[in-house]
Amino acid sequence: MTRMLSAEDTARLLPFPALCDTLAATARDYRAGRIASPPRHVLPLQGEGVMLSMPASAGDIAIHKLVSVCPANAGGPRPTIQGVVSIMDGAHGGVLLQLDGPTVTARRTAAVSMLALRSLHAGAMRKLTLIGTGGQAAAHLAALADCYPGVAVEVLSRSLDSAKQLCDAHAALPLRLTAATRQAAEDSSAVIAVTTALQPVYLEAARADRLLIGVGAFKPAMAEFGPDTVRASQLFVDDPAGAPHEAGDLLQAGVDWADVGDLVDALDGKGDARRPRLFKSVGCAAWDLAAARCALAHA
Repeated sequence: MTRMLSAEDTARLLPFPALCDTLAATARDYRAGRIASPPRHVLPLQGEGVMLSMPASAGDIAIHKLVSVCPANAGGPRPTIQGVVSIMDGAHGGVLLQLDGPTVTARRTAAVSMLALRSLHAGAMRKLTLIGTGGQAAAHLAALADCYPGVAVEVLSRSLDSAKQLCDAHAALPLRLTAATRQAAEDSSAVIAVTTALQPVYLEAARADRLLIGVGAFKPAMAEFGPDTVRASQLFVDDPAGAPHEAGDLLQAGVDWADVGDLVDALDGKGDARRPRLFKSVGCAAWDLAAARCALAHA
């Protein structure tokens, strides 16, 4: 019987430094057409729930992420997001391993942000601002602790209590955490937004000395960064196939997609440190396949 791993065991197979390296290599495979990653398929469940089906295949392996998102579960005994990532052999199709779906999503998403920091942030990383206090915020703190130990992180939220709770829950991490409710500190050289905001939570002018990373807004109606900020920035997205349909920040700003670079462009050093830079992450099944490669290497 194929082993299905818990969230804890899945996380142990996805250490952030290794996951970042695997993602970087997989991004090149994806751009070169060596990975098939069709758009996610969405099916309705009862109430407000949906089921998401996200397959991807390459020469070595294939994966299928099947997760449910049920907002009615919030505050109850069952998680809002549940599911599994099945890993299959690319040659004979046998199931090799099953990973916890929400853990894969959280860690590969945070790892993409770490790649954006590695590629587009100019100079030493001393302080950054994290906007949001949900599950992705927790995953990003874990990633920062592994990739940038000792860095100062300002957790920004409309609720100071929720920001303090997140800081307290992660006080053991090798990070210098502070909670805040206003705009990003002047000396923050990067801002990562991990909210599901319908209205921009960041309206400051674009700055060449501050990298912006948008993660949470994943629908056209959502936006974390104001349109003026977006239009004044050099733009990169993780998935150029999905972003024109899902990246609300960029869609609402009316950007010219011909001018938007991708993750490989960022990795190849095409970010201009003389200009403001903004990286938008929407996710795709190719990144789940990267996580599966990393998990198999560490299993």
